[in-house]
Amino acid sequence: MTDPQAASSDLQSDPHTLDDLHRFVQRHPRLFVLTGAGISTDSGIPGYRDDNGEWKRSPPITVQEFLGTQAMRQRYWARSMVGWPVVANAQPNAAHVALARLEAAGHVPTLVTQNVDGLHQRAGSRNVIELHGGIDGVTCLDCGMQHSRASIQQTLEADNPALLNVSAETAADGDAHLEWHALDTFRVPACSNCGGLLKPAVVFFGESVPRERVEAASHALDAADAVLVAGSSLMVYSGYRFCVWAQKLGKPIAAINLGRTRADPLLSLKLAAPCADTLTALAGRLALEP
Repeated sequence: MTDPQAASSDLQSDPHTLDDLHRFVQRHPRLFVLTGAGISTDSGIPGYRDDNGEWKRSPPITVQEFLGTQAMRQRYWARSMVGWPVVANAQPNAAHVALARLEAAGHVPTLVTQNVDGLHQRAGSRNVIELHGGIDGVTCLDCGMQHSRASIQQTLEADNPALLNVSAETAADGDAHLEWHALDTFRVPACSNCGGLLKPAVVFFGESVPRERVEAASHALDAADAVLVAGSSLMVYSGYRFCVWAQKLGKPIAAINLGRTRADPLLSLKLAAPCADTLTALAGRLALEP
């Protein structure tokens, strides 16, 4: 978790950084905001990558692996059973709240997030495009029935009591670093309607973002004055593409991110600072109501 006092001191020790961001928003009042995992770390949800944009641990499961074998589905759901409560119990942090304030003031007509935790909406943001879907839902790939992730957790716990008291280091988006010797005995949940294959309602690595989401985000970019990236290394193309498109459209790009981003050469302004404190300070500079 970020130490708010230390982060605030960092901002105060370099006032030109915040001044530059404030002027950026004043010059470009309608922002296309793109957020990533770094904006939710202060809510206790770990990110995927380190400051150099490299995987912190082994890469997440791909859609090909998940669909390919029962063993990989057992591994995924076992880890999810242990790790999902962290996301389920997470609360919006000051960064989410600040962006909701910016939206209410008209500075963020549309917020596009690569996150699946739903914290932007819970903080009060209304016009949110979830590029990668939401971890709170599960879809049957056979009959199409939608299930709540909370109901699937009940099934997982009832069918796999041996994992009820197991703890493991949490990972991004409801994953956990679980290595269990009896994984072949783990019972994978099935659709209560047809017995079919269940998949979380999120875009896995190796899977394409639905076209309608990309088109909606593209229209939002067209209508914006500039782009503000918050908490994303942009190493995944699904987010990085919007910076490429913004450059082609002649729209300036600012980023708030601890560590390098894939779009560093495209940026007009970059703040290597915590998202929560920076965005809260920005909202204060803009005299937005809490």
